Amino acid sequence: MKANFFTKVLSVSTAIIAIVLVSQLFIHSSEPTVKVETEANINSYAISSLDIPAAVNFAGEEVPIQRYDVKESFDRELLVNTYWQSQTILFIKRANRYFPIIEPILKEQGVPDDFKYLSLIESSFMPRAKSPAGAVGLWQFMRATAREYGLEVTKEVDERYHIEKSTQAACKYLKKMHDHYGSWTLAAAAYNAGRSGINRQLERQKTKSYYDLLLGEETGRYVYRILAIKEILNNAEQYGFHVKHEDLYSEIQITNFEIKTGVKNFADFAIEHGTTYKELKDLNPWLREAYLTNSSKKTYSIALPLSSKQFMEQKAIAKKDSI
Repeated sequence: MKANFFTKVLSVSTAIIAIVLVSQLFIHSSEPTVKVETEANINSYAISSLDIPAAVNFAGEEVPIQRYDVKESFDRELLVNTYWQSQTILFIKRANRYFPIIEPILKEQGVPDDFKYLSLIESSFMPRAKSPAGAVGLWQFMRATAREYGLEVTKEVDERYHIEKSTQAACKYLKKMHDHYGSWTLAAAAYNAGRSGINRQLERQKTKSYYDLLLGEETGRYVYRILAIKEILNNAEQYGFHVKHEDLYSEIQITNFEIKTGVKNFADFAIEHGTTYKELKDLNPWLREAYLTNSSKKTYSIALPLSSKQFMEQKAIAKKDSI
């Protein structure tokens, strides 16, 4: 019995040792794999500082990027907009739709192409954008300024939401500011802070350059944000943005329909022209009501989807055939 007891003890001890050895072997053999996976996960996502371009310009005017304060202000906006990935990807996608509308108007009006980036940062290219202060549209016009520069602003029609007309009005404003300051950079700053605000600071601080001005947070960052968005959109892949062409928002193909009378109900009008009320309003955000009185018999050009032109042509042919 003694021999049997010790034999059993020995057997149990051997079994325990074997289990411990196997478990240790399993643990140690697993450790390198876990470590490699962890390192791979860490290395797959890296946050890096950004190289600052050696030369930067806005509207053909050189930016004194060698100055520490200018360089750091630009760096801040470059970092913010590079690592706010979702917003900047939306900028890239929307720019493909709205730049082709804005660019020809800027060129025709003699305003530098860089001002398309001003419109982008103002509204994020959301046609119905409205600020807490009441500025609206792609160019964020206030009501009084819009009227001063020729835009119709009423209960039924608000041309601050009209992309082409508001762009033309913005050009008038910017050219007037450039004539006053002799600088497109200060014209851009005045677009944000107003002419009187910039004049007051230029006089107080005895300088003639935006880059020498101590300004409030919003206007102090304003031009640098334009510069950062310009830099990123012109070198998207360099900053890590890879957007396939098919993912860009395409231009909307439209046809224009002129009216000189009122419209009792835009839902009925949309159906009659082969579209929907929603699409009609999307294409014409400047139409603010579900109707249009137009007592002055003014001519308005209403954008309709290109397919509605084919619908109207088919409708006209069918009507002719029925006669």
